[in-house]
Amino acid sequence: MRIVVALGGNALLKRGEPMNAEVQRANVRIAAQALAPVAMEHQLVISHGNGPQVGLLALQGAAYHAVEAYPLDVLGAETEGMIGYMIEQELGNLLPFEVPFATLLTMVEVNADDPGFQNPTKFVGPIYEKPEADRLATAKGWQFKQDGDKWRRVVPSPVPQRIFEIRPVKWLLDHGTIVICAGGGGIPTMYVHGADRKLAGVEAVIDKDLCSELLARELGADLLVMLTDASAVYVDWGKPTQRPIRRTSAEALAGIPFAAGSMGPKVEAACRFAAATGKRAAIGALADLNLIIAGEAGTTVYPTGATEYGPAKQRVRDTEKHLAA
Repeated sequence: MRIVVALGGNALLKRGEPMNAEVQRANVRIAAQALAPVAMEHQLVISHGNGPQVGLLALQGAAYHAVEAYPLDVLGAETEGMIGYMIEQELGNLLPFEVPFATLLTMVEVNADDPGFQNPTKFVGPIYEKPEADRLATAKGWQFKQDGDKWRRVVPSPVPQRIFEIRPVKWLLDHGTIVICAGGGGIPTMYVHGADRKLAGVEAVIDKDLCSELLARELGADLLVMLTDASAVYVDWGKPTQRPIRRTSAEALAGIPFAAGSMGPKVEAACRFAAATGKRAAIGALADLNLIIAGEAGTTVYPTGATEYGPAKQRVRDTEKHLAA
């Protein structure tokens, strides 16, 4: 199968961990151990989050006052290279030497009229206590929103429209390469209005899961897997009544509200992919990756009215009845 695996931010840097290279590499090594068996059996494309890394680079850049700090699109490109390098190296230590890798800096087009620019929602960077967040908001003009019991910077998150490097990604896959691309949702770019219609970077962060869905769809992937720190998608998350959704249809899952800053984009991406392609998407934990691919762990989302999955169709119906109860 051709599989797109989107690594959640927790696969690279867990909440509260020091944002240094050693910690990040250790987490990438754990991710590589789960990805390597998949790469031996399937065509593999890997995307990943980059929120903490972009935020750290922004802080480091702001500490040097001689020049203006680099914008988010440039920082996104830097983190794509950094994280891709670590994934390549750690996977390469586990796979045969002849297996080729490629990390592609991936430009993604967004619409200048996207409503996301009017309401920044995407978390980037480290967590702060409220007084420090207020100080940075005043000093740098950043916007902050609450993330749990802490505060984090938020930036616009426009919807991805087009992946410019999709042709070289396809070429590399056709030639047996493991491809790492669309990191952090890709590098946000747009065409500037005017007679020459030039492409330019944008001060924004594209949602990784929505970009991974677009990537999987345009590559003709057989399966989209989004990995997070939860074992599945849960109804009533955090409440005594919480329960996992194991198998469901895109239509049934789309009707359930989920948190916009965490599970919401993953559910939306899974539903989009299943509905648009007639194939399945899945959400679950990194440690369960092989079981998720087999449909035995995590949450599997099937296209509405699917018939090609045989017994799975009845399991989808059973899940929908359970959710409706």
